[in-house]
Amino acid sequence: MIDQERFKEACKATLDVERVSNGIGTLSEKTLHAVLKHYYEPHRENHEIKIGKYVADIVGENGIIEIQTAQFGSMRDKLNAFLEVCPVTVVHPVPVKRRLIWIDRESGILSSSRSAPCKDVRFDIFSEFSHIPDLLLRPNLSFCFPLLEIEEYRYLNHKNKNPKHRASRCDKIPSALIGEIQLRSKSDFYAYVPDGLPEPFTSADFSKAAKCAISTARVMLYVLHHIGITERVGKQGNRFLYRIVPKE
Repeated sequence: MIDQERFKEACKATLDVERVSNGIGTLSEKTLHAVLKHYYEPHRENHEIKIGKYVADIVGENGIIEIQTAQFGSMRDKLNAFLEVCPVTVVHPVPVKRRLIWIDRESGILSSSRSAPCKDVRFDIFSEFSHIPDLLLRPNLSFCFPLLEIEEYRYLNHKNKNPKHRASRCDKIPSALIGEIQLRSKSDFYAYVPDGLPEPFTSADFSKAAKCAISTARVMLYVLHHIGITERVGKQGNRFLYRIVPKE
């Protein structure tokens, strides 16, 4: 269950202490990562604990919590090492509302914030899973995806005719926690299998039933196939045919 009050306190503590003293974009760790670390573990003595040759973001009575804002593939070795020791929860933020703010490096002026589109939540989650499909069913491994409203700061790039082209990201600052998705076992993944699929079905059928883009359907099917929720039963032209494997 999400705790809105604790999330507000984590945002305030991070922004008051770090952002004010260092300024946007100059933090030793990015604001989004810092806020989530303080939300999931308010006690600082449990932060940044060395486990073997790696440092875990949080170590508590329920095991390790690792805040991963980058691609999952970059944490493969660390994850394997941590899972040899205790249960691990990977926390990966997913923006569901996003406002974009531009920073002019020369003048320091910030633009007014404007709404920006977000990816399909399913694409965001499953594209990360596609980097580590062989690890998803490891015992004692679970995933948590906080759904956030975010302010994203970017530097204008005056070297280009269009200064917003190839602009560099500066920081992401969460402003609200909307919800949370947790996946703890193989059975939890069945929630992403849409109703109304024919048997067999193609990625196009899956896309239509799930009401998602074909690119999202393909990445979801790649992961679902790898963990044994779907199986390939043939081909229709150059498309694979799938069926759903019943729950055990």
